[in-house]
Amino acid sequence: MTNFELPAKGQSKTAVLTKMQSMRATDVAWQDGKALSLVYFAGEEASSVIKEAYTMFFSENGLNPTAFPSLRQFETEVVSMSAALLGGDEQVVGNMTSGGTESILMTVVTAREWARVNKPHITEPEMVLGVSVHPAFEKASHYFGVKVVHVPVGDDFRVDVDAMAAAITPNTILLVGSAPAYPHGIVDSIQEIAALALQHKILCHVDSCVGGFMLPFVRKLGYSVPDFDFQVPGVTSMSADLHKYAYAAKGASVILYRNREIRRHQLFAYLDWPGGIYASAGMSGTRPGGAIAAAWAILNYLGEEGYLEITERVMKTAVTIRTGIQNIPDLKIIGTPHMSIMAVASGTLNIYEVGDEMAVRGWFIDRQQFPPTLHITINQVHVTRANQFLTDLAESTAKVRKPSLQKMSNSLIVKAANAATRYLPQSWVSKLTKNASTMLGGGDDGGVPQRSAAMYGMMGSLPNRGDIREVVLDLLEQFTMPPSK
Repeated sequence: MTNFELPAKGQSKTAVLTKMQSMRATDVAWQDGKALSLVYFAGEEASSVIKEAYTMFFSENGLNPTAFPSLRQFETEVVSMSAALLGGDEQVVGNMTSGGTESILMTVVTAREWARVNKPHITEPEMVLGVSVHPAFEKASHYFGVKVVHVPVGDDFRVDVDAMAAAITPNTILLVGSAPAYPHGIVDSIQEIAALALQHKILCHVDSCVGGFMLPFVRKLGYSVPDFDFQVPGVTSMSADLHKYAYAAKGASVILYRNREIRRHQLFAYLDWPGGIYASAGMSGTRPGGAIAAAWAILNYLGEEGYLEITERVMKTAVTIRTGIQNIPDLKIIGTPHMSIMAVASGTLNIYEVGDEMAVRGWFIDRQQFPPTLHITINQVHVTRANQFLTDLAESTAKVRKPSLQKMSNSLIVKAANAATRYLPQSWVSKLTKNASTMLGGGDDGGVPQRSAAMYGMMGSLPNRGDIREVVLDLLEQFTMPPSK
């Protein structure tokens, strides 16, 4: 008996919505501008346009373009506007997807199918990408059997192009660069990567999921942005998320190809089903019409002028925060970010402990690894919070500098983990690691945990990444297990 059984009788609208409001009480309160990831918000007025557009097409299904020609027109125009923004000509084609991961999945399966036709001698295809590239490429590799060949980033945290060139083999079908790479907000050397692709007559994808609807406006405002889009010879496809810096409703991205010949390899059709001919452009069958309509609505509502105004405010805020961080002793910015994403590191302090102190002050900040950093994403919702953020960050850093029982506890846990890996049998270490999955869950009230420095430090010290993978998979299972009644 669980709490997930269908109620015997329906409840009133008021009762249902009241319960939902109470359940979200422990969610991240992004509306106050203290969540530095996950949510992109252009303001109440823009949000109302998105909501009305989404609701207008709430029940429509984008699966069959002949049933709802309005959705087909919306998608065609969204793709066309996106292509033009990203340096494409009238030959660039594509379609909307549910998000960046689906766009990337489509990139890889398309490359695989393209290679089957154009390079049929390749039986074990490979793609070469930097370690900073989005892990959706790892998922695509797992799903579609295209081997990932990793190359390092350089001291500037851009993909090492020389290493990429050395990694190309007769089995390589795809090179990947990021604009920017999500961890550090830095655009890879796309011109050099694309030139390699041209030289070897293979495909080149630019993952601009986080930057595709930001970097063009950043450049127009006069900031330095390396060439990264379809204006670069050799770039054959791009991904860009509408639900990030285009501020569309969640569930909207675009995958774009330089021409129809390449995109053709993405399309799927099955002709022998008793239910009729089945065809789809992407992974999804059913596609919510609301997401397509809302994306079209926000692009037309804001227009170039509106996006430039938002981008100007966001970039000024990002520069203020970046400068402020660099003025806080013991903190530094990783590399030279090209937009409003950055990673904060420290050569002297445990940066995860700084993140914990910020969490105590109400901030939701992602932790990163290799090297340990705090990830900062600035968008419209943060433009009034820069001073408070910097004040809290300075206070948090100052507190971490001082000795405390919490720091001693964190240090002991990490040292114990190191000792365990050296002196205990591997089977014991694996059991201890699995038990550590409880440290990855939510806070005592089921909400967002405030302190995780010890957990991140311990995980970083364990040499067996397979054990850590099992911990993460255990956690995923826990997140979707029904509670006991």
